[in-house]
Amino acid sequence: MHLEIGLWRIDRAPVKVHSTSISLESTLEELIEQDPTILSEPVMLIGRQVPTAFGKLIDLLGIDSEGNLQVLELKRDRTPREVVAQILDYGSWIEGLTGEDIRQIFSNYRQGKDDFDQSFADRFGQAPPDELNIEHKLTVVAGEIDPATERIITYLSRYNLPINVVFFRHFADGDRSYLARSWLIEEVAAASSGRTSLKRSGQPWNGQDWFVSFGEETGGRSWEDARTFGFVSAGGCEWYSRTLKLLPVGGRIFVNTPKSGYVGVGTVAAEVAPFSESQVEVSGLLQHLSGQSGLQGNYKHDGPEDGKDRLEYVVRVTWKTTVPRDQALWVTGMFANQNSACKLRSRFTIDQVSERLAPGGE
Repeated sequence: MHLEIGLWRIDRAPVKVHSTSISLESTLEELIEQDPTILSEPVMLIGRQVPTAFGKLIDLLGIDSEGNLQVLELKRDRTPREVVAQILDYGSWIEGLTGEDIRQIFSNYRQGKDDFDQSFADRFGQAPPDELNIEHKLTVVAGEIDPATERIITYLSRYNLPINVVFFRHFADGDRSYLARSWLIEEVAAASSGRTSLKRSGQPWNGQDWFVSFGEETGGRSWEDARTFGFVSAGGCEWYSRTLKLLPVGGRIFVNTPKSGYVGVGTVAAEVAPFSESQVEVSGLLQHLSGQSGLQGNYKHDGPEDGKDRLEYVVRVTWKTTVPRDQALWVTGMFANQNSACKLRSRFTIDQVSERLAPGGE
């Protein structure tokens, strides 16, 4: 049940601040676009007035840190049937959006000025997950709703539909304005009952396996170095090194060289470190990688003096098996990703590499 909210100023004698009678819904769309943090969870907006395949326009479309989409639809002056039918219709459309579709929507919204993956990393402090839009949420944004709409949305939420209403009330105190937010269905209660979002069928992560992309660079980074001394690395800009830093000690990695295939399976033996500080195991002893003779790569990156992190970062690995790049394993349907590292959910990829490259690896 949505409760009436009152605000009191307590800097002097308590004075009640009353809600105003303005039509808040006429400005909410702009307020949310300007500052999505007024919602209850971190969201990055990827579109406003997004055209759907059936000629309708979604007011606001966002994505959260898990890569799940969220439709934000203003109630405006529509009837209960209209607003509920509209947002459910939007849900049926966004369910089928691919990662490529999402990136295109974002590009259209930002008019090609910003990169989706970099903007996602800047917003959430991590790279996008390897699979986007596994789940989604539908949220009606309103200043108030009628009892019929409240009954319908509450009823639908009980049957695992990811629908809710966020209320915003406007309060004025002289020349100051305040917004108060509340939810029709408490988010904590919804989460505990598993009703916060709708999940598509997808492969769960086993909590252990990681994909690593090892991009060779002539004179810069060498897979033969990595095989010989036991490490993987990435760098040159924060985009590449950021995801490498996610690899946990003890995690199992499946290493892929772009355009070739899978070349190694191993276990993370140490946390990430800059190349100049990284250590590898040589004859049972830890030694600085930078001091090893015979390195084919220099692991350096040139760039302007702009304060950005262009270092090469290294993760020490205990190899189970490796093969030269020209013996890389690739089978149609295997997983590949542009990130330096991400969770590996593809059971097909894990099985193929384990059986054909690293027998006995399970």
